[in-house]
This record gives sequence, structure tokens and C-alpha cells, in this order.
Amino acid sequence: MTNTAARTAQTAKLALVGDRSPNVTSHTRVPLLLDALAERDRLVLDAYWIPSQDAAADDAVRGFDAVWVLPGSPYRSEAGVLSAVRTAREEGIPFLGTCGGFQYALLEYARHVCGLTRVAHAESDPDADDFLIEPLACSLVGHEAVVRIEPGSLAQSVIGSERTVERYFCAYGPSRHLDTLRAHGLRFSGHDEDGHVRIAELAGHPFFLASLFQPELSGDGSRPHPIVRALARAAVEHAARKVPTRA
Repeated sequence: MTNTAARTAQTAKLALVGDRSPNVTSHTRVPLLLDALAERDRLVLDAYWIPSQDAAADDAVRGFDAVWVLPGSPYRSEAGVLSAVRTAREEGIPFLGTCGGFQYALLEYARHVCGLTRVAHAESDPDADDFLIEPLACSLVGHEAVVRIEPGSLAQSVIGSERTVERYFCAYGPSRHLDTLRAHGLRFSGHDEDGHVRIAELAGHPFFLASLFQPELSGDGSRPHPIVRALARAAVEHAARKVPTRA
């Protein structure tokens, strides 16, 4: 980035929650996206990887301007990921969850807001009695598919369309208890053409968005997906609010 761009760039601190691996495409894409955000949008994100086991600490993501829970499940620490999601949700920190991050955002909400304390993820707890996240009837690993987005939603305002084609790399999704999640305030704002949930968001939060698809895999990484740009903007706005104004 040029000196002029650096002087006008907006900066924020981003927590990348997940178990970083060179074998997870989303993880290897992140540096490209960060560079593109800085060069194209002058949104500079000072990013720190937080392994799922470290995320269990009470202060793991406090002080950050945004939290992104990335794919790579099953995570080494389910409790750590859920703790990071909960902190972002309760403390108004901009949040994005993609693929596994989407699944665990729903799991956290079900357990801590809806009182569904026994719901589980079939990937990490296959012997559980009550699944919120189950194997998809048709695996979406390596697929692209249409997502229809509700008008007036955060997702629609971010993506700028009521229809989009997105990339997936997952085999699990939400199934049961969706009406209970809705009743407690979670909005399902994107669905596939069969009506299955693909995007969730939370009204009244500065920025809380989760997608079963992986926007970080859009294109070649040189033009960040609108969802990724929106997270970056929300992060710098959060950072700006923390800066004390002069009298």
C-alpha cells in the first residue's frame, strides 16, 4: 500500500477464530483478502489467529473490533468457539461466521438464548439425542448453489441483491428447532431453492451475520466478497467508536 493510502486507511483489530491449517482453503485465502481490503478499500485489519482452545478464555476476543469464526470444524475446542461467539454477540462486537462458524453461531444461540442446552452438532457429538446441526441430505462439499435473500435484511443490504450464487464446502447444516430460534430473535434471511437455511443474522446487533456458504472463497481473493467487506467496514466503525473525542 502506498504512503498516501496508508495515511488515509481505516484500521481495526480482527480476531480470526479457528484452528489454522494450510489444508483449509479458507485459511489460506485470508491473507489475500486482508491485502485486497487494504489496497482496494483502505480498510486495514490487524488480524490475529486465535486457536479454538485459546478462545475459551473469558477475555480471548474482548478488545477486538470484529470476530470471524472460520471453517475447519470439528474444532479442537467446541467450548472455545462457542465462547467467542457468545462474547461477540453479547458485547456488540461485529461478528461473521462462515460454514462451521455459521453452524456454531446457531448452536451458541440455541443453548444460551433459547435454553436448548442439550442440542448438539452431529459432527462432533454423533451420539447425542438432540441435533441442531445434522448431516445435509445432499453434501455441499465443493458445490455452488443459489441463495435467495429476504428483502430488507442485513444480508440483502450487504450483498445488494435478493439472489446470489455462492460456494460451499460443508456437509452439515441446521435442521431442528429453527422455529424456536426464530421466536427468540434470530432471523434466517437466506435460503436455498428448497427452502433450507443458508444465512442467519441478529437484529439489534451492530453486525452479526453467519452463512453456511463461504464468501471468502469467492473469486481469486483479489476482490473480497461483499460480506467480507461489510465485516471490515463494521470493524473500523467499531474501532472508531472506541476512540475518545476531543473536547
